[in-house]
Amino acid sequence: MRVIIGGCGRVGALLANQFSATGHEVVVIDKDARTFRRLGKSYAGETVKGMVFDREVLEKALITRADSFVAVTSGDNSNVVSATIAREIYRVPKVVARIFDPRRAEIYRRLGIQTVSSVAWAGNEIMSLVMYQHMVRDVSLGGGEVQLVRVSIPPRIAGRMVSDLSGLGEFQPVAIVRGGAAFMPTSHEVFQDGDIVEVAVLTTAMSRFESMTNP
Repeated sequence: MRVIIGGCGRVGALLANQFSATGHEVVVIDKDARTFRRLGKSYAGETVKGMVFDREVLEKALITRADSFVAVTSGDNSNVVSATIAREIYRVPKVVARIFDPRRAEIYRRLGIQTVSSVAWAGNEIMSLVMYQHMVRDVSLGGGEVQLVRVSIPPRIAGRMVSDLSGLGEFQPVAIVRGGAAFMPTSHEVFQDGDIVEVAVLTTAMSRFESMTNP
């Protein structure tokens, strides 16, 4: 896979080295050639100096052959413009842009540009860590709007059905670990004492879910 990364900050350099170490073709673009020092001696990919949204620079990076384009500069505008060019003009199959403003991130997500909003993600992560300590968060999805959390079934819920722990559009059990083995339950499955359940929960519904599962 050929990956073009726009921006050689800490995130860009980390991604470039990870992709390069796993055998992918990588090109890193940055307007400041000094940032390429972050890549280190083990980096086996290419570098191109220039603006990430400059078409001449993108073509020098052979964007017409790219399978993925990742925009992770320090500026929202640069990321959005370069991601839009990659998607709309060069038809790169996979385009991802980091957006600091969560409101703008949602707008561009609707336009078909996959976005990662570090601000929204961090806010949701910190809120969950502080407020819902009895739940273990396994995965945050999207910008942190949905959490995959793991809870031990308290005795008061044992004997009830999975459907009793389902809130329409807010939380949904997706797996149960029982006796060391995991399975996907039907809505009629009955919880047993000692079950561990993985539940997809809207971050905005975490308080209500917490009140239902708190021991």
